[in-house]
Amino acid sequence: MLAERGVIRKQYEADGYVLLPHVLDPELVREAQKHVAWLQQRHPNLRPEQLGHTLVANDPFWLRLVSDDRLLNIAETFIGPNIALFASHYICKPPHDGQPVLWHQDGSYWPLEPVEVVTLWLAIDDSLPENGCLRVIPGSHHLPLQPMKPRGDTPNVLGSGMDSSLVDVGRAVDCVLKAGGVEVHHPNIVHGSEANHSDLRRCGLTIRYIPTSTRITTPDWPCAFLLRGQAVPDINHYLPRPRFRPGEHMPFRDAER
Repeated sequence: MLAERGVIRKQYEADGYVLLPHVLDPELVREAQKHVAWLQQRHPNLRPEQLGHTLVANDPFWLRLVSDDRLLNIAETFIGPNIALFASHYICKPPHDGQPVLWHQDGSYWPLEPVEVVTLWLAIDDSLPENGCLRVIPGSHHLPLQPMKPRGDTPNVLGSGMDSSLVDVGRAVDCVLKAGGVEVHHPNIVHGSEANHSDLRRCGLTIRYIPTSTRITTPDWPCAFLLRGQAVPDINHYLPRPRFRPGEHMPFRDAER
């Protein structure tokens, strides 16, 4: 395990990302797919690309999913054993109508000090070039964080993106994953995804893990949870985990626990 972690960490440091297939079992992935449908039914006013972090605090399944030991073990490889959740967001691109994510660097958006964070991108559906899979520019994590510019000229998930002169699109790599696989990336890496014009839905869940030594600088952050290890005193306020209540929350395996 230590040798495997070393290989993964070495690739991450060189390229700014790494692909890890077959991380979660099919049963949990099916529950996550059911969760997306449940969220869409509860929030019909939101586009399916916008099922974001403000919905997490009262959702026991969401916390169960991001707390899965297989995901936390991956996060620990990059940020150590004391792990908190900073944010999580389903970006679910419907067939023929799924919006693109313009080229950007995650860390430019986040109220973190320092910007020590790792993103796990969990494939809820098979993620393919034709349905708008994640794309990265290998090695671009060495670029300092850049300001993101508002972009209203075309419908897109973030409503913004980075200066196109900084993006070497010719070096872009498609992150092809089967459902249950994970892509891990650095907060500085330049990445995005195309619109979904295919017959296939493309849903992925972003999970932003921070070490408990990283401060969330926005007060009353709605998605801060201690997931593993110890909190650092006077750094962040972590929310209590929601308890499952039948009729209010989506039923799932072992929900009563």
